[in-house]
Amino acid sequence: MARFPFVRFVAGMCAVLSVLSGPTRVASAQPTKGVSLGLQYRPGEKTTLIVVPVRGANGDSLTAMMSRDLDYSDRFTVVGSSAAPAITGTINWALFAKLGVDGIVQGTVLPSGWVRVVLHDVGLKSIRSQKDFALPSPALSAAWRLAVHGVSDAVEEWVTGQRGIAQTRIAFTRGGRVWTVDSDGANVTAVTPSGMSPQWLPTGRGLVYSVLDGVRNPIMFTDLQTGAQRTLASASGIEHTTPAISPDGRTLVYARGSESGTDLYVQPMEGGAPRRITVGRGRASAQPSFSPDGQRLTFMSDRSGHPEVYISDLDGTNAELLTAAAFGDRDYRAGPDWSPDGRLVAFQSRNGGTFQIMTINLRDQSVRQVTNDGRNDDPSWAPDSRHLVLTSNRSGVRQLWVVDTETGRARQLTRGPETRLSAWSPRLLAQ
Repeated sequence: MARFPFVRFVAGMCAVLSVLSGPTRVASAQPTKGVSLGLQYRPGEKTTLIVVPVRGANGDSLTAMMSRDLDYSDRFTVVGSSAAPAITGTINWALFAKLGVDGIVQGTVLPSGWVRVVLHDVGLKSIRSQKDFALPSPALSAAWRLAVHGVSDAVEEWVTGQRGIAQTRIAFTRGGRVWTVDSDGANVTAVTPSGMSPQWLPTGRGLVYSVLDGVRNPIMFTDLQTGAQRTLASASGIEHTTPAISPDGRTLVYARGSESGTDLYVQPMEGGAPRRITVGRGRASAQPSFSPDGQRLTFMSDRSGHPEVYISDLDGTNAELLTAAAFGDRDYRAGPDWSPDGRLVAFQSRNGGTFQIMTINLRDQSVRQVTNDGRNDDPSWAPDSRHLVLTSNRSGVRQLWVVDTETGRARQLTRGPETRLSAWSPRLLAQ
């Protein structure tokens, strides 16, 4: 889907400005015929924003979080708030224009504890959008931080027409447990006593993951709001790994392995007998990922003698090789993840003696290398189908990194002990 930063442009027709300005523009901002005014969406360009210091309780934290979120979106150039001219009444538009600013984000904490956010259009010298947002108590708590991320996402939607991804979390595996971390790297929290390969429910309320306890090796579910756990699949002597949940939350697919091989099985999330959907005959099929419509799967299989990525219908029929062997030096492709917009599958591929993240376009089968620094694997898409979280050892220890697939910009998400097997959540609502 298109993403359009706004930029200044010369427009001679008032009709054009009336389309661009939207209902919140004030009457005094109507342009004079033939004068350069206004903002316009245009793909591939960045809008310059400034978040002026938020007035009220915890204003410094609000300013810092919103500035960081908008920067991490990779759709904006964010001017440091310390450079902002003071706003006391009338805005000095000329000063902001000298800073090259297209939009001003102004926040005020209200006596109720809510925050009022106003987006000013510097080109039109007017208000583009404004809204009051609830912030839960206590301030600076995990729920409060999640709500602030939601404010940032709303500002991004005002500008681009697409909601941001700040109000998300990433689940990952560390030390044999499942943890979560906010999209900005804060609030690292252990959420299960054991487990690996977590996957989010489409609602974001809970996680499904595998536990290798050497006995029944179950697939488990944990409700993140209540902490309640339940077993979804379990059998003595069988390993259940790499679960995936359908977009409607009703179907579970996972790898079930024994001495006779590892195949994919499907079953209802609410329980029922598992049904095998791949027949490996001693080979391994694992790491399933659903298409956005829930009707197809992509997965890894070594049925050809080495790991490759395949696509099939949900019942395992019409399986096709997705990753041709022509672009790698030694054949090893695995860890596929289907983008939420359905256009791309990300996967890890051994290139030049190490693993790098690739994407393949499902329309024309074109392949693109996303990473080239260190070893990288376990890709997982953000809800915007633009950012990936992945495991990388580029800092010396395997950690999670977020990579913008459009610009290549990378930022380290976690620090500390070795971390891997991440899964990006859907967009979340503040609890």
